[in-house]
Amino acid sequence: MLDASNLFHVSSVLNRQSIARHGLDWTRMGAARGIAGSRRPEVEGIFVCRGEEETGFFLQINNTGGPVDVWSVDGVDEGLLLDNGNGFVYLPDRIPAAQVRLVRSDGPSQLGS
Repeated sequence: MLDASNLFHVSSVLNRQSIARHGLDWTRMGAARGIAGSRRPEVEGIFVCRGEEETGFFLQINNTGGPVDVWSVDGVDEGLLLDNGNGFVYLPDRIPAAQVRLVRSDGPSQLGS
């Protein structure tokens, strides 16, 4: 069980320090591949998962090449979410660090090692 939030974001642990400092920002992608394996942003926005089941799906398809974190995302108007055409949704905006909180980690960050 994750927590009471209904929106989550799954990302490589390599992105942890950047997310904690800058929030979720597709223009900062680069430390690791996206969860689906992409090396560049697939959209100008931030993909979010709606609930624990969808989050679990993204944890299973992890194509980042390493462990991942799950971030709770708060304060997002779900009416602003867009469908990418495959049933997954994203916010066409950045999400400030104050609106995200690390709720699960599959491993230590590799940064600074």
